[in-house]
Amino acid sequence: MTERTVFAGFGGQGIISLGQIWVYCGMKEGKEVSFFPFYGAEKRGGIARANCVVSDSGISSPIVTHADSAVVMNRDSLEECASILHDGGLLLVNSSLVPLSAIPAAVKARLRVIPVAATAIAEKLGNVRIANMVMLGALARQTGAVLLDRVESILEQFFPGNKRKYVDANVSAIRAGMEAFAG
Repeated sequence: MTERTVFAGFGGQGIISLGQIWVYCGMKEGKEVSFFPFYGAEKRGGIARANCVVSDSGISSPIVTHADSAVVMNRDSLEECASILHDGGLLLVNSSLVPLSAIPAAVKARLRVIPVAATAIAEKLGNVRIANMVMLGALARQTGAVLLDRVESILEQFFPGNKRKYVDANVSAIRAGMEAFAG
C-alpha cells in the first residue's frame, strides 16, 4: 500500500500541521513516510500545501506529481489538486468553504469527489481551527492508509508540553471526521 496525498488550502487553515500529523501517525503505525511542505511567504492567507506519502515499503521521492488523494480546504486549491489526481483518485473537499457547484462536472466524472463539511463540523465541536483534523479523520476513513486506532496516544507524543492541552479537541475532531463516513 502506498498513498500519495496532497493537502492544500491557505495559510492559517493548518495545512502544514495536517500533513505533519498525517505522516507522524503513519510513522507511529510502522509505515514509511515522507512530508514535503510548500507555502507562500505570507504569515496567513497565502497558499499552503503539503505533499505526503504513507507506504508499507520504501518511498522513492517526497514530491507528489500524481496523487492518489487530495484534501482541498479552500476553493483556490481545487483546480490544481484535481489536476494532479489520477483518474479515480479521491478528492476530499471542505464543502463548508467549497460548494459542490464550484466543482466542474468533468472533475466529478473523473474523480471520486467526497464533500466533508469540515468547518461546520469543527464549529459544532466549538473550534473552527480543528477543521483540518476533521479532514484527517475523513481521509483516514476513506483511504485506510492510516488506521488512527491509537490516535490519542500518538497525539500526546506529537504535541510538546504546553500544547498537550489541544490533544482532546484534536482527537474529537478526528473522530468526528471518521464518523462522518461510518457505516
